[in-house]
Amino acid sequence: MTQFDDSTLTSQTLPPLQGEGRVLIIACGALAREILALKEMNGWDHLDLTCLPAILHNHPEKIADAARDAIAKHRDAYGQIFMAYADCGTGGALEAVCRAEGVEMIAGPHCYSFFAGNEAFEAAGEVTSFFLTDFLARQFETFVVKPLGLDRHPDLASMYFGNYEKLIYLAQTDDPALTAKAEEAAETLGLAFERRMTGYGDLATALAALKA
Repeated sequence: MTQFDDSTLTSQTLPPLQGEGRVLIIACGALAREILALKEMNGWDHLDLTCLPAILHNHPEKIADAARDAIAKHRDAYGQIFMAYADCGTGGALEAVCRAEGVEMIAGPHCYSFFAGNEAFEAAGEVTSFFLTDFLARQFETFVVKPLGLDRHPDLASMYFGNYEKLIYLAQTDDPALTAKAEEAAETLGLAFERRMTGYGDLATALAALKA
């Protein structure tokens, strides 16, 4: 698989291949590796991928507008477009855009939920747990430590995460290096650590339903 920096992935990084019968996935950059892996494993050659910057997760109020612009940009080239986002903190704004544009999206509140399986995640009700995926384990410094200023003021960890009890790493792949990074993240935040192997969860199910 081609190596890339998924923390800054944009639609220009992975230009789609237009054509009759093809489906375009507009995805959060945080899901790029997983979607490419699923495409390769399943031979889903009819799926094309374009990504919005993963850093939008730190600015969820911008996701809906960015998604609307991406749909408009590619609408004429594709008969079907799929939004590889859950709500992701948009407060229903992304769902409203997708409904207005006739575009399907992944069910659930966020990627932690659909990787774990939305029903199982909701049933667990783990409100005192902080979650990482493979992406966030890999990009913990970029998406958590630096934005919160923990690199400059590590004492702030207790203020931000004092109400959490443990960090749960939802692993998409069996990668000891990422597990070690996730354990380090838990130590940085002063939380107990738990690893759960989820694989690709409902993301795989959603993409499997996209027929040519």
